[in-house]
Amino acid sequence: MTDRGSACIATHVPRAGEVSLVALVLLVLLGLNLRPFLTSVGPVLDLVRADIGLDFRAAAMLTTLPFVLMGLIAFIGISVARRFGEKRALAGALLLLMLGCASRAVVKDGSQLIIGAGIAGTGVAVIQALIPGVAKRWFPERIAMVMGLYSAALVGGGALGSLASTWLHAYGGWRLGLSVWALPALAVLLLWLVCAPRTAPIAAGGPAPVLTASFFKNRRAWQLAAYFGLTNSGYSSLVAWLPSFYQQQNMSLQASGNLLAWLAMFQATAAFAMPMLARRSIDRRAALWLTIALQAAGFAGFALAPNAAPWLWVALAGFGLGGFFSLSLIVSLDHLPGAQAAGTLAAFVQGIGFVLASTAPWLIGWLRDSGGSFTTGWWLHIGVLAAMAVLTFTFSPASYRRSMQTL
Repeated sequence: MTDRGSACIATHVPRAGEVSLVALVLLVLLGLNLRPFLTSVGPVLDLVRADIGLDFRAAAMLTTLPFVLMGLIAFIGISVARRFGEKRALAGALLLLMLGCASRAVVKDGSQLIIGAGIAGTGVAVIQALIPGVAKRWFPERIAMVMGLYSAALVGGGALGSLASTWLHAYGGWRLGLSVWALPALAVLLLWLVCAPRTAPIAAGGPAPVLTASFFKNRRAWQLAAYFGLTNSGYSSLVAWLPSFYQQQNMSLQASGNLLAWLAMFQATAAFAMPMLARRSIDRRAALWLTIALQAAGFAGFALAPNAAPWLWVALAGFGLGGFFSLSLIVSLDHLPGAQAAGTLAAFVQGIGFVLASTAPWLIGWLRDSGGSFTTGWWLHIGVLAAMAVLTFTFSPASYRRSMQTL
């Protein structure tokens, strides 16, 4: 065995269903890096706005643009991986994430800050498009556990971003708090280059891969995409505006940032726990209704009595959002048995879904600039959740195979 082989036991081509501890650790580390560049902004957003001059709508672009990119690039992420290989595609994505975060150390105005968010968001978009298919292929018999761990790591990274942001600001200003996330991205990039499992190429003469474009004419794919995006839009709104909302309620900078971290910690817990609770049944609808109800309860608390129990409202919304994120991706993967086809469907769902989710922060920013209030935005989210609760009836396991027959 070579020195490199002894350093990373997962450098061989994994067989279908082979569980590799190194592969699992890499998936978790990738997840941890996908949200700090977003969640570190919210706690210091008012300081950033005052320092470089941003109105509410422009500030919303720091969240909206990455979510738009997560959507649009999801459609081409699979093609990029097919052309260059998953290992190279994910390495390039990590490099973009690192560069986007690092650029925040030297930004002078709002346009530069938004461009940096776009660069980082492009990297995150490619990673998110590829991970579900990778997980389905590496761990087909443990997909609920693996996607739960990945989702928990993803939102757990969000907790780290929001917790560290105000602390780092106190020691080195907001630029330090926003740019420091280039370092863990660099560390994971180096680990990925050394330790990532090599993937087997598509055999000549094998079945033709399912393309993302094939899902544009499939009704169920659109239902899954709308379901994922609209229900998760609450996350993009809270990441963008929760600290500002509570700072307007006379909460301190540190305390409002801690609320965002509290949100992410409950998300991380639910992202792992809910798939584990639902793993014994292929019908995930009861668990999905629970996560939607919890989100609605949290947003109702923000709208009706924000100061009565802010930590409780954040916990309810966070638990609902975290559980829904992982369960909705698992439901998409459940629709197709093959890893390649299921991964492409998940990329389509995320592509449309993140574009839909991206509109929420901008809409609330527009409401604020037009003289409206955050409370109106919270009620809008409750209305969306009610509609998505009705759509949940559609996702009976008995309909999975029938709904995909047009492919």
